[in-house]
Amino acid sequence: MKQVLIWVLSLWSVVGIGWSRSENGLQELNAKDRLLSFLEKDAVSPAANSLMIPLTLIQGAASIGAVCLDGTPPGYHLDRGFGSGSNSWLIQLEGGGWCNTIRSCVFRKTTRRGSSKFMEKRLNFTGILSNKAEENPDFYNWNRVKLRYCDGASFAGEGQNEANQLYFRGQRIWSAAMEELMAKGMQNAEQALLSGCSAGGLASILHCDEFKNLFPSTTKVKCLSDAGVFLDVTNVAGGHTLRDMYRGVVTLQGVQKNLPNTCTSQMDPTSCFFPQNLIANIQTPLFLLNAAYDAWQVQESLIPSSADPHGFWHDCKMDHSHCNSSQMLFLQDFRNQMLSAINGFSMSNQNGLFINSCFAHCQSERQDTWYANDSPRIGNKAIAASVGDWFFDRTATKATDCPYPCDNTCHNLIFNDVTSTITISESTRLTFTPLNLLNAFLITLICVPNASWGFSLDSD
Repeated sequence: MKQVLIWVLSLWSVVGIGWSRSENGLQELNAKDRLLSFLEKDAVSPAANSLMIPLTLIQGAASIGAVCLDGTPPGYHLDRGFGSGSNSWLIQLEGGGWCNTIRSCVFRKTTRRGSSKFMEKRLNFTGILSNKAEENPDFYNWNRVKLRYCDGASFAGEGQNEANQLYFRGQRIWSAAMEELMAKGMQNAEQALLSGCSAGGLASILHCDEFKNLFPSTTKVKCLSDAGVFLDVTNVAGGHTLRDMYRGVVTLQGVQKNLPNTCTSQMDPTSCFFPQNLIANIQTPLFLLNAAYDAWQVQESLIPSSADPHGFWHDCKMDHSHCNSSQMLFLQDFRNQMLSAINGFSMSNQNGLFINSCFAHCQSERQDTWYANDSPRIGNKAIAASVGDWFFDRTATKATDCPYPCDNTCHNLIFNDVTSTITISESTRLTFTPLNLLNAFLITLICVPNASWGFSLDSD
């Protein structure tokens, strides 16, 4: 009897460990999803007098396999232009991280980042998408489009995983969306701007020249990447968190098929998913808007919890004001690497820059950072004014901030709202599940011989 109970306990322990690991993995994915939601919250949540634009699904997309991770059709939100902006188009590519494993992609397809079933039916247009001149002086009356992100590879994947019913069709989604928008009037555009935030900012770099080639040479076409300069750097433990993650994205989703040959002929595909290795060869005028201490990269690339098991960096990454001098030197080095990576790019007269020394992420969609009385500035010029001056060739814009803490106009992100989520997801704790309770019961049977359970463990 004792041997049988030991065998049962061992079996349940193995199952329990597997369940626990699966549960912890799900918590980690949930934490990452909440972090992205926290970074996006002001761009997504409706405010007073907000402009809510309905979702349009691309009905014909499925026929060409242009579908979200779960096979649902992709979608976009379009607010028509008016007046002098009737023939001008702004395309904003939504961001939201990536999925680099089967598990993370399966999780992702249960969210709005992997399925149109879970997308908001109406989305708040603010910042660069606002229709008010006082909030968006240069693009308010353009045709403004938010293309939803549901593939997990910056609109660049090509493939599928039949066993898990996953569709990696980011490139097809891009093509289907552009075809539909061209048919809805974009083909007659006099001027067009492709923009994107975060993973969408990377996508705007990847697709910039493709976007330009949709139009005749007479159309003024430029691209804007907001928080898209993801760097290939080492984390606080000396590892390469982002490179490892990108390798999974590129390999799993077949991204290498759609990376520019100008890069892949000289570097491995993973390297060619990093903007620093792409921007020098982009022919279309491109504007890089980035925080020098990008909040997402600080959280997930520089100081992931896996690289900081003892929590030495925890307070610093949640709130930069809690960083000690050695930690701040590390973050200053990250800024220096960013400036070095874009140095050659900045030499071109057609390109633009706004690199402010803030702990922020995605500053074009948030009204408070894009254009407001107290919005971030470099040289007393707000982000919206800088981008507008560059697009319309009013003045050259190559604005680079002095190092932290010299800029007092920043809207720095403090992660108090997500601290408990991240702490819980990474902590070791006892969770009372049916398996835990059964294990405890069996352990008691084995460890307390002849306990009064109605039978003896000493007999066979």
